[in-house]
Amino acid sequence: MEKKKLAHVAIIMDGNGRWAKSKHLPRVMGHHAGVRAVERTVRAAKDLDIPYISLYAFSTENWKRPKGEVLGLMGLFRYYMNSKLNELCREKTRMRFAGDLAALPEDIRQILRRAEEKTEQYEERQLIICLNYGGRKEIIDAINKITAQNPQSPVTEEMLRENLYLPDVPDPDLIIRTSGELRLSNFWLWQSSYSEYYFTDKYWPDFNKEDLEEAVKDYYERERRYGKA
Repeated sequence: MEKKKLAHVAIIMDGNGRWAKSKHLPRVMGHHAGVRAVERTVRAAKDLDIPYISLYAFSTENWKRPKGEVLGLMGLFRYYMNSKLNELCREKTRMRFAGDLAALPEDIRQILRRAEEKTEQYEERQLIICLNYGGRKEIIDAINKITAQNPQSPVTEEMLRENLYLPDVPDPDLIIRTSGELRLSNFWLWQSSYSEYYFTDKYWPDFNKEDLEEAVKDYYERERRYGKA
């Protein structure tokens, strides 16, 4: 059994709205509780010596949600990045973002650039937030970029990899999805070809360090064959 070190854990943070509904709270309160779960998970990843953690925060499809909810989410991004950046610096965690960032409000883009610039010197740990992210769009964007530069050349796997949003980030070893849903929802489609998957019925706001430890334990008990017999 291959015991390759777990380098990258990706999480589809699902269930904020249903968590709030189960407690008779507005949906936005579920998102606030989800932010606290992010903080717990980032600390837990550090304790477990996981160098890369990526979080699916806002998909290209999430714009279809009610306007009030979208505005609330954008406000949360502003708050979180402005209030937690110094803490991430103290923890020597590099912040990075994946997605079609050009479609985000200008003030949020400035906040994201500031976070990336202020933390770019840190190398041990990376926190990757996927904002306005869609796996299909990432692949299409990569192909369009390649064909614009090399219109006569066939697209190779290596070329596509080099033109993804974050080509230097290793593929996820483990993808976790909360809330009991059993699908990828357009997340890391290219990168997840050989990822292991872990599903939990817990809503994201209830996810804690013990849940992450259980997912990691489950991962290490599996045999990764990468297509081999």
